[in-house]
Amino acid sequence: MSALADTLLLHPGDTVRIAVRRLAEGAEAGGLIARQSVPSGHKIAVRDVAEGEIVLKYGQPIGIARAHIAAGDWVHEHNLAPMPEQAGEIPETGQGKIRMAPDPAPVFQGYLRDNGRTGTRNYIGVLTSVNCSASVADFIAEEARRRGLLDAYPNVDGIVPLTHGTGCGLAPSGEGYDILERTLWGHAAHPNFAGILMVGLGCEVFRTEGMLDRYGLRDSARFRRMTIQGEGGTRATVERGLSILAEMLPTANEARRSPRPASELVLALQCGGSDAWSGVTANPALGVASDMLVAAGGTSILAETPEIFGAEAGLMRRAVSREVAEALRDRVAWWADYAARHGARFDNNPTPGNRNGGLTTISEKSLGAVAKGGQAPLSGVLRYAEPAATRGFLFMDSPGYDPVSVTGQVASGATLVAFTTGRGSAFGNQPVPSLKLATNARLMAKMGEDMDIGCGEVLEGTSLEEKGREIFERLLAVASGSSTRSEDLGYGRREFVPWQIGAVL
Repeated sequence: MSALADTLLLHPGDTVRIAVRRLAEGAEAGGLIARQSVPSGHKIAVRDVAEGEIVLKYGQPIGIARAHIAAGDWVHEHNLAPMPEQAGEIPETGQGKIRMAPDPAPVFQGYLRDNGRTGTRNYIGVLTSVNCSASVADFIAEEARRRGLLDAYPNVDGIVPLTHGTGCGLAPSGEGYDILERTLWGHAAHPNFAGILMVGLGCEVFRTEGMLDRYGLRDSARFRRMTIQGEGGTRATVERGLSILAEMLPTANEARRSPRPASELVLALQCGGSDAWSGVTANPALGVASDMLVAAGGTSILAETPEIFGAEAGLMRRAVSREVAEALRDRVAWWADYAARHGARFDNNPTPGNRNGGLTTISEKSLGAVAKGGQAPLSGVLRYAEPAATRGFLFMDSPGYDPVSVTGQVASGATLVAFTTGRGSAFGNQPVPSLKLATNARLMAKMGEDMDIGCGEVLEGTSLEEKGREIFERLLAVASGSSTRSEDLGYGRREFVPWQIGAVL
C-alpha cells in the first residue's frame, strides 16, 4: 500500500483510496479534489466510475456503482451497491503460502492435562445443561466467592458459571440438539478447566447421560454432575455444589505450568466493531501472527461465515484439497439459504457502526475480515463447536455475532482469543484469555484501558511483519499467564452464548 497526502491507496488497481483523516469539501488529496466532505476511514474515488461498474478495493470487487461516480466523490452507501450473490465455482486449490518455521521453536508455560492437551488457564467451571439451572449455577459461584472458597488455592484462576438460554423446549435430536451437545462437551473437556461441575434441573430435554456415553465423560475428580430436583431444591443444590467444589479445589490447585511447545496452542481469530482500518492494520497484522503460529505447528481458527461472504473464493484457493474447498462452499450456500428463509440479506451487514467507520458492503467487510487468517493453507472446515482434530489454519462455521462465534471456537478447543476492533468492542471470555487489538490510534487513545495492542502504528510506518511479530510474542506471554485487559476488567462471565438454532418448542 502507498500513502498519498491525506489518503491511502491499498492496491495499484483500486478505484478508491481511504481518507486517512477527514477531508473537507474542496480539499486537495493526493492530486484529487474532494467533491464532498469525506469522513476519516471512508472512501474517495480515484477516477470516474460509470453507473453499473464494479468498484475495487484491496484489488478486489467490493460493490457496484449505483450511479455515475466522479473522481473525488465520497463513495459510500448512497452511490455503492453490494455485489450480487453468486453460487461460486470451486477455484483451483492449494494456493496457501507456508511460512518458514520459527527457529528456535517457540514455547510457552502451560498446563499439561492428563489427556495430553495443554491449557493456558486453570479454572473450575459450573456448567449448566439447561436455562432452568442458570440461576443456581450463578448462586454457587457467587457463594463460593463470598465464602472465600478460593483463598487457600492460589493456583486456581477462578470459578466460572457457564449459563445459557436453552437446553429445553428444543427437539431431542437434529441440528440444534447436536450443536448444543458439541458446545457443552467442548467446554466440559476444555484444557483451561481443571474441573467441571454440571448442574441440571432434572427433567430437561438435554440429557447429560447421552453426553457421558458419547464423549466418554464419567463422574470423577474432574467431572461431577447433579440436578436441582435430585438434590431437593435450590438451597440444597447450592450447598451440595459448594461441597463438590471444595472437593475439586485441592486437585485443581496442584496444577503447575511447565514449558510447552507453541504447537499445542489453538488461537481463535475474531473481529468486532470493525472499521475501514480493520482490513489495513490489525487484521493483516493478526494474519501474520496466525501464520507464525501455524508455521510453529499450532492451530488458528477463523469463523463467522456471514462475514466471509464475498471473500470465500480466496479462502477456497488456499484449501489443501478440493474436498476442503467444497466444505467451505457448502457452508456459505447453507447461510445464503438460511438468510433467505428468514427474510434476511447478507448486505444487512456491515452493521451501523461498521458503516459509520467507513465499511459500505459485506464484500468490503469480508475482504478485510479474512485478512485475520493470514496466508496459510486452509487445512479443514469445522462445524460449529466441532473438535479441532487437525492442526493448522482452520475455518469454523458460525454466526457473525461475536459471543456466539467465540463460544463455538472455544468449544472446538481454542485456548487463546485474538480480537481486533476499530470502533471499540467490549468483550472477554472465561476460561480463555482474549487479547484486544485496536485498529487505529484514536481508539487506542479513547479506550486504551480496554485494548492490549495498538495497531494504528501500521499507518505511521510500522510494518505488518513487525506488528504481527509483536502480537505473536504477546500471545505467547498471555498463554504463559500474563493477564489481558479484558481479564483485568473482569469480562467473561456473561459471554458464554451457544448458537441456538431450530424451533423453540
